[in-house]
Amino acid sequence: MSIGRINRTKGIALAAITSTAVAAGVILIQGAADADPKPTLDQAKKQVAELQHQAEVAGESANDLRGQISASSARVKALQAGIAKQEAQVDAVKRQIGGLAVAGYQTSGISTTAQLLLSTNPDQFLSQASTAQAFAGQQNSALRRFQIAQGKLTDLQASEQTELAALQAVQAKQKALVGQVQGNLDAAQKVVDKLSADERKRLEDENRKETEDAVKQRPSRDGERTSEDIPKVPASGRASVAVNAALAQMGDPYVWGADGPDSFDCSGLTMYAWGKAGVSLSHSSKAQAGEGRRVSKSDLMPGDLVFYYSPISHVAIYLGNGRIVHAPRPGTAVRIASLDEMPFNTAVRPG
Repeated sequence: MSIGRINRTKGIALAAITSTAVAAGVILIQGAADADPKPTLDQAKKQVAELQHQAEVAGESANDLRGQISASSARVKALQAGIAKQEAQVDAVKRQIGGLAVAGYQTSGISTTAQLLLSTNPDQFLSQASTAQAFAGQQNSALRRFQIAQGKLTDLQASEQTELAALQAVQAKQKALVGQVQGNLDAAQKVVDKLSADERKRLEDENRKETEDAVKQRPSRDGERTSEDIPKVPASGRASVAVNAALAQMGDPYVWGADGPDSFDCSGLTMYAWGKAGVSLSHSSKAQAGEGRRVSKSDLMPGDLVFYYSPISHVAIYLGNGRIVHAPRPGTAVRIASLDEMPFNTAVRPG
C-alpha cells in the first residue's frame, strides 16, 4: 500500500531549532498557540521544536503500522487468490452437475427397450445401460462435491471480510496519526506566524546556514571527503557502507514517510543507509530496535543504530567519538549531532 508523504512545514523558518531546544521545549497544543500572546524568539524556538518533535512521534507511530498493514494486505491478497481458485472449482462442479442433469433428462422419458430399438449402435447402448446405476451415483457424488466446494468458498469469503475489516481499522489508525503529524506542524506554523518579520527572517537565515553547512560537510558522491569537519569514521565492512551512505545524505530535508533518495524521516534514513549495505530494515524506529543484536551504550561502534525516547520514537546511526548522523525532525535536514542530544533508550548492531 502506498503512503503519501507529509510536505515540509510551511516555510523554512520552522527549521532553525537547536538540539537543546528539543530537550528544553514545552508542550503546546494548537489551541494554546492561538490564545497565547506573541512569544519571544527563544520561546518560539522551544515551542516549535516541541511541536515538531511531537509530529515526529506521531509519524513514527504511523510508520510502525506499516508492518501490520503490509502483513494484513498480504493475507487479504492470499485469501482473494484462494477465493478465485475455489470459485473456479465450484463452477466446474456446477457444469458437471448440469451435464449430468441434461443427460438424465434426455433419456428419462424413454423405456430401456425403446432406447435399445432406437439406438444406432445397440452394442454400445447395452454397454451404457449396464452402468445406469453408476450414472446415478455420479450425480450424487457431484452434488456432495458441490456442497463441500461451496462450503469452503463461503468460509474463505468470511475470512476475507474479517481480514479486510482488520486492515481497514489499522489504516484508519494510521490516517489519524498522519493527521496528528499535520496538526502539530500547523500549530508550529501558527507560533512562527506570531513573530515579527525580522524574527522570521532570522529563523530562515539560521535554517539556511544549518542546511548549507550540512551539505558542505557531506562526502562527495564518489566517497571523497569534502570537509575536515566530517568525522573520520573507523568503520569497516557493511557498517562502513551504511555510515558513508548516511553521511552522503547530509543536508537532505526531513519529510515524514520518506526513505530517499532526496528526503528522509529518521527511520527512512537508517533503512536507506543499511539497505545500501545489503541489510533490510523496517521503516519504523520501534521495529528497527528489534532488528539487530543489542549493544550497550559503552560498546557502541560506528554503524550501530541508536534509539531515543521512551517509548522509542527516533533512531540515528552512530559515527564514533560521541557523534551520530540522523534526520532530526520535520523542518530540519540530515546532519551530524551529539550522541547525547536526546534521551538515549537503546542500541542495536544490524546485520
